Amino acid sequence: MTITKDGVPIGDIVPRGTQVGGPAFPFRTDSMGDLDLPDLGGPALSDEEIDETLRGMGLGSPLDG
Repeated sequence: MTITKDGVPIGDIVPRGTQVGGPAFPFRTDSMGDLDLPDLGGPALSDEEIDETLRGMGLGSPLDG
């Protein structure tokens, strides 16, 4: 598995015992471009409201550490 940052390979994750080298199956990591997401008609929530909802689901905020 190749790790990319802004589409540029910066690291590889390989199984133990595998020789390190070029990727076995190179592929391009082009960006997906703009996504055409549907408007579901729900209310516009603030970041705080989203955090509170996620806390209620037991997921918490990634910033809770």
